[in-house]
Amino acid sequence: MKEITVRVDDNDIERAMRILKKKIQNDGLFKRLKLKKNYEKPSEYRRRKKREALRRQRIADSKRNSRPRRY
Repeated sequence: MKEITVRVDDNDIERAMRILKKKIQNDGLFKRLKLKKNYEKPSEYRRRKKREALRRQRIADSKRNSRPRRY
């Protein structure tokens, strides 16, 4: 597990909390906690992993196809 640190400048706690929340979301900690909250059947786990892989592939394909081509 990675260590997440946030520096607080000028006692701006609200800004530090927003930055921390964004770092935690990017790390995927909220998602992992939500998944561990309840038991997930092995078939549901496989289905979810497959769905996530398809989503990642679709996003990668759209990024690859949206780039302008240089001739």
